[in-house]
Amino acid sequence: MPHERFEFTGEGGHQLAAALDTPDGPVKAFALFAHCFTCGKDVLAAKRIAVALAGKGIATLRFDFTGLGSSEGDFANSTFSSNVADLVRAADHLRETRKAPAILIGHSLGGAAILAAAGRIPEAKAVVTIAAPSDPAHVTHFFKDRVEDIRTQGEGVVSLAGRPFRIKREFLDDVAEQNLMAQVKALHKALLVMHSPTDDTVGIDNATNIFVAARHPKSFVSLAGTDHLLSGKQDAAYVADVIGAWAERYVDLAATPSTEAASGPRNVVVQETRAGKFQQIVTTGPHRMLADEPVAVGGDDTGPGPYDFLLTGLGACTSMTMRMYADRKQLPVDRITVTLQHSKIHAKDCAECETRDGMLDQIDRVIRIEGALDADQRQRLMEIADKCPVHRTLTSEVRIVTKAAE
Repeated sequence: MPHERFEFTGEGGHQLAAALDTPDGPVKAFALFAHCFTCGKDVLAAKRIAVALAGKGIATLRFDFTGLGSSEGDFANSTFSSNVADLVRAADHLRETRKAPAILIGHSLGGAAILAAAGRIPEAKAVVTIAAPSDPAHVTHFFKDRVEDIRTQGEGVVSLAGRPFRIKREFLDDVAEQNLMAQVKALHKALLVMHSPTDDTVGIDNATNIFVAARHPKSFVSLAGTDHLLSGKQDAAYVADVIGAWAERYVDLAATPSTEAASGPRNVVVQETRAGKFQQIVTTGPHRMLADEPVAVGGDDTGPGPYDFLLTGLGACTSMTMRMYADRKQLPVDRITVTLQHSKIHAKDCAECETRDGMLDQIDRVIRIEGALDADQRQRLMEIADKCPVHRTLTSEVRIVTKAAE
């Protein structure tokens, strides 16, 4: 499955590391996944569920919360509320670059965060919690012997999953002030609660509280036999299967063509992935591709360069225009191949150019036409090549209007 890594700006201004697992084919829907407390986006459960959902046509974004994994910032300065705000920012990023998430999924404390964020993501139609606490303050049970010291001293180091984390009084105050059940009652979105009855980290009573507080439509699926972190590979696959089947009732998962107006051009969005010095993710309609620079100039050569894309546009337009003419005139053209190269030349070496000084851009275009054509037909097709819209754009006056995004 295609896997993209990039960064986006979180609520605190930090760059948050993200991963987007996308289907090999058309995207049926986008999902946003929130990982468990102190885990990170690459924890096995999150990764396996995201990959499995991609296999069902659901593109899933997961990211490291502030101070975790590859994200910037200090974990000690994060709170439950800041995590919720970062989830909203992640949804904003999807909305701006691809499409807003229709499905929200949260594991453990990430499930509580997803419930709190859901009301601020209007396009979301389906919400899924996996082993989620009904009260964010539940997380303090993991370091209950240090709570009083943290309140007295303002902060303290606790051990979670064998790793040290610095917790501040602000975190304790923030989780204590949450009223998650009120937000669940006001959810007004389809809810799927998934929980193991033998979960000894977050008890099954938490699932009961969430389910009872929620309005219909709501569903509960028992994850009997699983542990809190869904350590078994088959457990994550089962969770993804259930989510995919359940979401079909509330989210339109039928892949449909782009709804953008056929009469006008589609937007092209180019954004840094931050996975390399120059790597970009290029999105237009349902299509996504990488752009980069060759290794020789500091890139990783993970995709075509800017001039490669320019030549691609001209080459594709040339071939398409010639094909349209050949079909309309019923010419026996089997195949058209266009080979292009960009270079710089001295202006003085171009006899037909108006510019006489300095350097000029030159595009060499070689066209191979296969088929039983006579000389006149081949000559006419070569003339048609110069009439392709991109050729005309490149050889006419072009106005580029640049403005800052609001």
